[in-house]
Amino acid sequence: MEWKNVRCPHCGNFDDKVIESRTLANGEAIRRRRECDGCGYRFTSYERIEDKPFMVVKRDGRREPFDRLKVEKGIQRALEKRPFSSMRIESLVNDIEDQAEIMGRASHEIPSQALGDLVLETIGKVDKVAYVRFASVYRHFETPGEFVREIQKLGISSENFPLEEQ
Repeated sequence: MEWKNVRCPHCGNFDDKVIESRTLANGEAIRRRRECDGCGYRFTSYERIEDKPFMVVKRDGRREPFDRLKVEKGIQRALEKRPFSSMRIESLVNDIEDQAEIMGRASHEIPSQALGDLVLETIGKVDKVAYVRFASVYRHFETPGEFVREIQKLGISSENFPLEEQ
């Protein structure tokens, strides 16, 4: 089998070298850090097994393919202006993807609510502010009281910020 290098997203060159390889998703994917021989740009490529697509079942019953980028954008938004590197965010997304695939291994699908809860739980372990941000969008908060109740679930006292529902 002849392996071809990956096109550099910066300059389009096909000559690169692999700097680091890491197995992900219980051996079902490989993440490779690469460096372009032409311009020195570093980038990441993924090799995944092509299988029956992993699907997300929406609340109305529709199915759509699992979108790693959508999960990543949601986490980036929740962690915006928080002290987290892009590598740490990528690691969180990898963990969520791995857990989601384990949860839906038998049927190749996961309910969107289970996926959202998984993201919320994962974010909650690393940053409480990001947790509340994500929860406010995911659970469609409409009043300040909903924020207070979510903060109280985290075990944080709301005495310093009493809010009355309007």
